[in-house]
Amino acid sequence: MSDLFSDSPAPDGPATDTAPRPLADRLRPQSLSDVIGQQQVLGPEAPLGVMLASGALSSLVFWGPPGVGKTTIARLLAQETDLHFVQISAIFTGVPELRKVFEAAKLRRQNGHGTLLFVDEIHRFNKAQQDGFLPHMEDGTILLVGATTENPSFELNAALLSRAQVLVLERLGFDDLEALTKRAEAELSRPLPLAAQARETLLEMADGDGRALLNLVEQIAAWKVAAPLTPEQLAKRLMRRAAKYDKNGEEHYNLISALHKSVRGSDPDAALYWYARMLEGGEDPRYLARRFVRMAVEDISLADPQAQAVCLQAWQTYERLGSPEGELALANAVVYLALAPKSNGVYKAYKAARASARKTGSQMPPKHILNAPTKLMDEQGYGKGYAYDHDAEDGFSGQNYFPEGMQRPAFYEPVERGFERELKKRHEYFAKLREKRQDRQ
Repeated sequence: MSDLFSDSPAPDGPATDTAPRPLADRLRPQSLSDVIGQQQVLGPEAPLGVMLASGALSSLVFWGPPGVGKTTIARLLAQETDLHFVQISAIFTGVPELRKVFEAAKLRRQNGHGTLLFVDEIHRFNKAQQDGFLPHMEDGTILLVGATTENPSFELNAALLSRAQVLVLERLGFDDLEALTKRAEAELSRPLPLAAQARETLLEMADGDGRALLNLVEQIAAWKVAAPLTPEQLAKRLMRRAAKYDKNGEEHYNLISALHKSVRGSDPDAALYWYARMLEGGEDPRYLARRFVRMAVEDISLADPQAQAVCLQAWQTYERLGSPEGELALANAVVYLALAPKSNGVYKAYKAARASARKTGSQMPPKHILNAPTKLMDEQGYGKGYAYDHDAEDGFSGQNYFPEGMQRPAFYEPVERGFERELKKRHEYFAKLREKRQDRQ
């Protein structure tokens, strides 16, 4: 357990000086100015830049994917602010170890030296463990810097979040990864044996993860090759990283949101891309099939009544064929949905009707549209004055079907798109007829 704490002494002896160090460790930045990327938090006008300039560093939570510099930045913040750096991992640290960390920090504080406690995977701590940090944060025993790959608003206590500022660290872009690769080549004193397109393939394989990139660079640098490798040759020698995807976590919700909004935005290419991303991440196609039906009824609706049938048929086809052939049927549905005319007219009308029903839920229907199966009900006027629409002119009586005394609402407003354009004509036709019938009464 001693290797979990950065203030534990390193082993003595010549092995410490001569043992080979991984490239990622050799290239670890020595100051915040050496950090590649993350200028949205490190720049002069960014949160950390402002805090450091003012000399007022607060507790922080770094939220971001692996390999973007969370640990490195925390270590450098301690260096910049002359705080003792202690690192623990929530995966391996229990209550006894936490007590020791807090006690050591208290002793340090009594001797006039503060502690920056870096907690990796802080979301792994349960509620009680997270609450245990609060008194030590409040009395200044520790300055907490937590790191998490999960959405803090879902995984961390509100009490802890209220005492710390959340900073979002982003995946490294291609320019950042290229700069990191050049730094690695300078450290290795030789260029990587890659053709230009293979170099781009390498950066794609890293998927925004700087640590993963350096590990790949170290592998490639050890190869003895006669000529620069092509993308195909590189792909044979290296396994592509699996895309970051958590079927039950935030990434799942991010990608289905992107897919749904791409369909709503009538962009079949983007919709297919996010559909493919979810499949590559291991998403259950049945979940996607259900979502496609929802998209059909929510965002397309009566502008193209066929859309719902297309989705249900694609779902049924998938159930019969299975993977991977059945996923093509769902791809057909994605493209159809994206290119279908869009309307949320019924969706809005439904929500408005539900709101009105909650507000007026105790009002009786008008008596003329109620049946009178008993003599008493007949005497009470149930069914009296009901106009049978099939016997009326144009097959439309224009009677009121809302509760007596309730002002007639207008829930459904068809759009001028797709089949709903025709429904709009019908809607307006009956509205005019109703107005005429009521004028006669």
